[in-house]
Amino acid sequence: MKTAIVILNWNTKGFLEQFLPGVLSSAGCAEDGTPGGDYTVVVADNGSTDGSAEFMKERFPGASLITLDKNYGFTGGYNRALAQLSGFDCFLLLNSDIEVPKGWLEPLTEFMEKNPDCGICAPVLHAWQDKDRFEYAGAAGGFIDRYGFPFCRGRVLKWTEKDEGQYGHSPADVFWATGASLMVRCSLWQALGGLDDRFFAHMEEIDFCWRAHLEGWRACVVPVSTIYHLGGGTLPAESPGKLKLNYRNNLLMLHNNLAKTLAVKYLREGLSASKASTKARCRAGRRIFTRMVLDGISAAIFLLTGRTSSFKAVTSAHKEYKKLRGKAASAKELEAFLSTHGNACISGIYNHCLPISALVFGKKSFGKLQRGIK
Repeated sequence: MKTAIVILNWNTKGFLEQFLPGVLSSAGCAEDGTPGGDYTVVVADNGSTDGSAEFMKERFPGASLITLDKNYGFTGGYNRALAQLSGFDCFLLLNSDIEVPKGWLEPLTEFMEKNPDCGICAPVLHAWQDKDRFEYAGAAGGFIDRYGFPFCRGRVLKWTEKDEGQYGHSPADVFWATGASLMVRCSLWQALGGLDDRFFAHMEEIDFCWRAHLEGWRACVVPVSTIYHLGGGTLPAESPGKLKLNYRNNLLMLHNNLAKTLAVKYLREGLSASKASTKARCRAGRRIFTRMVLDGISAAIFLLTGRTSSFKAVTSAHKEYKKLRGKAASAKELEAFLSTHGNACISGIYNHCLPISALVFGKKSFGKLQRGIK
């Protein structure tokens, strides 16, 4: 399968210098970046001001370089870059702060070749600083709870686990795969219109995977492929800007997908398409409202503990969400969706509130949450 490995760069010249040679070598490219075999490495520069584009031309003149006029974020940058690529079977979105070992690529492309119903796959993500420990951004594959809070096999909230083989070594279906290293069929990317541009960054891969599930595709993790993620290269973990994007985009993700998912669920439970659509629209609205209340509680905690910048980030996230969300799907629109997508199979949602399960009941590992996933 002809695959374009696309690295979106924004002011991370140091990461390109450190990690790109390993990516090129693993893809069978020459040292200067000239493609070899079925893999082509592309660096898409998102309007960097640190000399990244000039560095690429000097150090890796054989590599494909796409230069964008400004920083369009993760979503806009990839959407614009991948629109310029053709003739590939798969895209592999790869962060610039990833260290890869030899032989990490072939298991991914082989899995996609053998599983035509899989539209998305990813390797297991370990921490670069502690190579035996799962990394926060994706670990061994992701899931969400009923209110949209994400977690992973190997990571719940801020707690990560050491990889001791507890999740096996065979490919596994997941709800979402990490955007730090995301392989997707080009046909699926085009059918979904790429990433949701409104997100800018964060949660976009979860939304993309959710939309893919609604179209009947699987998302999988291939554990025989493991890579190492440095993390925090663009926005620090405690950044108020990152916090705002996470809160805002989580709500956008629910707005995009929750009503359709519930409509499919109720249809499968035996309701007519009309009743399933009406019920789903109502329940989705209530659940999103509950999520916003939970956000409000966390904002109050931020304020009471003196974290005023975090408090402002949450309130700003809700304001932006209300501006960006658009109208919710009507019952008739949901019914029309069911007429063509009623057989979609969406699984991997934890049927409880993750923060309460973890913080109140001490369920801080995937194994303790697994029984509640449907």
